[in-house]
Amino acid sequence: MSAMSNSNWSRRSLFRAAAGMAAAGTLAACGSNNGRGGGGSGKGLTQMFHAYGEAGTEQAIKRYAAAYKKADVTTQWITSADYETKLFATLLTKSAPDLFEFHPQIQMVKSGQVADLTDIIDPVKSDFNPADIASHTVDGKIYGVRMIDDPQFFYYRPSLFEKAGVKVPETFDELMEAAAKLTTGKVKGLYVGNDLHAIVNPLIWSAGADTLDDKNEIAYHTPGVIEGLKKMRTLFTSGHLLLGAPTDYWDPSSLSQGLCAIQFCGLWAMPQFQKALGVDLGIFPFPKVTDAGKQSVVNGGWSMFVNAKGDNVEAAKEYVKWLWIDQKGYQEDWATSYGFHIPPRTSIAASATKLKTGLPAESVKLFNDFGHFDNIGWTQAMIQATWDVMANCVRKSGDPEKALDECDKAVNRELKKLFG
Repeated sequence: MSAMSNSNWSRRSLFRAAAGMAAAGTLAACGSNNGRGGGGSGKGLTQMFHAYGEAGTEQAIKRYAAAYKKADVTTQWITSADYETKLFATLLTKSAPDLFEFHPQIQMVKSGQVADLTDIIDPVKSDFNPADIASHTVDGKIYGVRMIDDPQFFYYRPSLFEKAGVKVPETFDELMEAAAKLTTGKVKGLYVGNDLHAIVNPLIWSAGADTLDDKNEIAYHTPGVIEGLKKMRTLFTSGHLLLGAPTDYWDPSSLSQGLCAIQFCGLWAMPQFQKALGVDLGIFPFPKVTDAGKQSVVNGGWSMFVNAKGDNVEAAKEYVKWLWIDQKGYQEDWATSYGFHIPPRTSIAASATKLKTGLPAESVKLFNDFGHFDNIGWTQAMIQATWDVMANCVRKSGDPEKALDECDKAVNRELKKLFG
């Protein structure tokens, strides 16, 4: 499953479509009974999801909906590569969904787009990862129920490291050195995605900075981040970075098919990596960029929201409560049966046997030790501004200081609109 977040992304938003997707923007057919639940007598509800890449995900969401008896629930499975654009365009129409998956972003709260779910979450609030609650909270009210947490890190092949005499990198300088030594023939040392968006926030965090501070002020414009951008430019022009791969970072193909020796990706793809590479697989966090920095892990994921401007707010909240709070079996199934994800509910995470040993357990440790969660104040416009920095001074040869100055202008405009 792809994972956006404010760190991508996160936050910052990266989307992928399933293999063999239909034409962009088309709504997928919704099963043999149009994706409706079985026999519900209440108002019909519509839910919107992006097309996950793992086999069985669409069928699972529709199976859960079919088990709900209080309303017919239709699933819109969006196969467009740009789910966000499709979602927000649809929210402006009469066909807007009653509930939808996305990431916590404060403008949805400020605009009255999403309903307050505090009343259904409060009774089980202590069973959620506190960081997931915090990332969905505005003025003491909780908007959205986290469905899955998706840590993102580097995958690598130990056999190639051993052959090249490379150790697991702990600093960005070591990562660049490893990429150089691992680049041989048609195999590139490193892959971080075609547009580099996935690593924008890890680069910031690993430089000892952040997107915003606790006062909702800019925290990314630091000498450490500038140093990190310069290092990324060096890496980008080194010839050791895989560019123009057939699939983006969220798909395991680049590493598993031998196009690179190290790939940035998410926990969701671990079963596919293991199937392709067996035991020749390891993981490590984003290395620290400066001495003042620290290794980091993106904790992306997806959350369910209720459309506060819809006609069926209470019925939609009741369905969200039923599926994403009451049905622990479905929640564990969703998190571990079609790819690996960490359940946001601590009780479910504790019982998820597939995450208790080997690399899955190691990924959970990275999640706990180095993870950064969504910042609800980090909006899509801010994300785009940081993406522009990466484009202007990494993909191109622009000056990082000037690029960050331009980014500051865009981010400060958003902050003023949101917080005054």
